[in-house]
Amino acid sequence: MDDSAVETKVEWREWGAEAFATAERAGKPVLLSLWAPWSEDCLEMDRTTYSEPRIAANVNDGFVPVRVNVDRHPRIRDRYNMGGFPSTVFTTPDGEVITGATFLGIDGFREILDAVRRTWDGKGADAGSIPRQLGDADPPGGELSARVEEHMVEQLLAAYDDEFGGWGTDVKFPLPRTIEFALVRARDQATRTLEAVQNRLFDTYDGGFYRFSHNRNWASPQREKLVDENAALVRAFAHGYRYTGEDAYRETAEGTVEYLTTDLWTGDAFAASQGGDDSYYRLEATEREDADAPPIDQTVFAGHNGVAVDGLLTFAAYTDDERARRYAERARDHVLAELVGEDGAVVHFGDPETGEVGEAGLLSSQARVLSGLTTSASVLGEPGPMRAVADYALDALRDESGAFADGTSEGTGLLDRPLYPLDTNVDVADALIDCWLLTDDDRYHEAAHDALAAFAGATDRMGVEVAAYASAVARLRDPRVVAVGTDAGSDLHRAALRLADHESVVSPDDGRAEDGEAVVLADGEREGQATDPAALESLLTG
Repeated sequence: MDDSAVETKVEWREWGAEAFATAERAGKPVLLSLWAPWSEDCLEMDRTTYSEPRIAANVNDGFVPVRVNVDRHPRIRDRYNMGGFPSTVFTTPDGEVITGATFLGIDGFREILDAVRRTWDGKGADAGSIPRQLGDADPPGGELSARVEEHMVEQLLAAYDDEFGGWGTDVKFPLPRTIEFALVRARDQATRTLEAVQNRLFDTYDGGFYRFSHNRNWASPQREKLVDENAALVRAFAHGYRYTGEDAYRETAEGTVEYLTTDLWTGDAFAASQGGDDSYYRLEATEREDADAPPIDQTVFAGHNGVAVDGLLTFAAYTDDERARRYAERARDHVLAELVGEDGAVVHFGDPETGEVGEAGLLSSQARVLSGLTTSASVLGEPGPMRAVADYALDALRDESGAFADGTSEGTGLLDRPLYPLDTNVDVADALIDCWLLTDDDRYHEAAHDALAAFAGATDRMGVEVAAYASAVARLRDPRVVAVGTDAGSDLHRAALRLADHESVVSPDDGRAEDGEAVVLADGEREGQATDPAALESLLTG
């Protein structure tokens, strides 16, 4: 099999027990190629390195070559990722890592093949090792103190680029969740970063955001466009508009919604991504009209669509944008009908062309779909199977420490070792906080608390990339909900969505409020109530 748009001369096998058993019988190491359909670097390595006849012959004769689509197999991705894609990984027949790299040209690949062959001939299976994040399975627990938020504010100040905006001094990622954390704690940093992302990473011709910039002034973009990253930026720009009233932020979010609902719309839900062919994106607008646009991966990922539902409904909550609301509803309904089971288990993806479906019950899928459903509950009053999706994660993926594993610990290679990813634990904890505030069910509060506390011992090692961790801890320490005693869509409910800060939750048709009133609850205690939008504005902003 050759899971790419370029047919190479390497005789790729599918990931699975059979490939590793073949390596064991033959006494050969495994060459694992982690490949992403949107990655121009992956395509380039296929066009050059893997299409060179002598290299391909060397690989086919001396190794068992295995190719993995990282979007479809995130558990493999997270255990073997070498820091980007492509990832070129050499393993023992047991799946332990010998060595690895990212993109390799022909000369570099020859060198690493020779080095791996020498190592394998000298040590055999003893040449493999287990990555650090899998060797120590227990995350570092601790207390959820005010220090968590304080540390992250310090990190914002230390890492912020005063000249060009954003955080860091080399490669620049948009970091939408970091922008959202900064909006209420370092507003100038957040808005200057939004402006940099808007001016440098937004495609003004076709719409949508590129992934990141290779340098600190945002001038060298990596041009792939991923639906979940674009949807997360819709949410960040929507929040920026909510706090500043800047029409430019609203217009950028609106343009991204248009891109998502046209180019990345399959007819039922949102497609996964669009490739980043530089030769196309460097064309002027008139030249693009006659050129073939980069290909779109039509795979429907449940989690990616959950992020899209969250982002588009957040934008609709602030702007009454009908297009965003309508497409969010359609994507949500498709995912619920096709990819969510009665028990709340979420299937990772569905391929509309082949009918292939992915693994069920992955933490990333559960967390992201849950986030979309909590936003649907808040904005539309339509939670769907919110509790079932949350309960599945609680019942199937938590360990004794309270942390969530990324999936069931079973499978070939290193898949039988548990992995507790910090970023995905933050995602599920944040969604569980929303569940708690919407339902007043303390089970979700306890689960969110324990998941965050399981990593609190590592607080002082966290950088701005995981600012969402500090935001979730702050929400848990100071929980706020606006309970509205009217149906979703009423004037009072719509005012609450616009006026409440983005770390609070708005809950329509809520029994904690009397009919026709809105009640602000801080840690379960009434702060005040209002019966009309003007009074609610005074209560929330006064």
